[in-house]
Amino acid sequence: MTDTIKNSIEKFELGYVFTVSDFPITTENAKTISKILNNFVATGYLRKLSKGRFYKPEMSKFGELPPDTYQVVKDLIEQDGKLIGYITGYSAFNDFALTTQVPAILEIGMQKEKKAIIRGIYRIRFIRQDNTITKENIPLLRLLDCLRFFKNIPDTTPDNSCQRLIYLIGKLNEQETSKIKKLALKYTPQAIALLGAILEKVKPQEDTTQLFKKLNPITVYKLGISDKVLPTQKNWNIQ
Repeated sequence: MTDTIKNSIEKFELGYVFTVSDFPITTENAKTISKILNNFVATGYLRKLSKGRFYKPEMSKFGELPPDTYQVVKDLIEQDGKLIGYITGYSAFNDFALTTQVPAILEIGMQKEKKAIIRGIYRIRFIRQDNTITKENIPLLRLLDCLRFFKNIPDTTPDNSCQRLIYLIGKLNEQETSKIKKLALKYTPQAIALLGAILEKVKPQEDTTQLFKKLNPITVYKLGISDKVLPTQKNWNIQ
């Protein structure tokens, strides 16, 4: 059986994370397969990401590469072919060019709250997302998460972060703009206020009434953005 398992592994892409369930199993041979995989780890042929999760490492001229972030968390964001979560937080900051810092913490947006876990080199945290998670929604949810966690963006300044977000939101088409406004209504007041101020700057004809109505008129959001970068912020109690 060892050769059969190894032949199957050879067909997997380097860095692909797999479990015993990726092989034809029965109740009788599941433990045998698990033992074979752990033996492969002991010999250095495989790496173990976490309990029951394995991968064949990819090598580069700089050394061994870890699995990409999707492989690390794929079972946490998709179940039975249905999306239940998405990668966000520091990874979104990086993907949107808000920072160049490579994240050691992975954050997953999902509707169910869960405790943080450790996998390989990553600490994985879970962020509550009250909107429905769909493939179409995810890019906008990740953008809204950047507004929600604006003060957490590392290795940059509030002005630089805001300028980048102004650019990204300004690129949204009419349908995307309408959608992000609806999604934002289930976000924190800070995210709503920042979205409203940015839309008022880049799309002055856009109706932001519903966003404005969601806010407490006496609450102030201290984000450290200059009036030069976001001249509309005072209308939304941002300082």
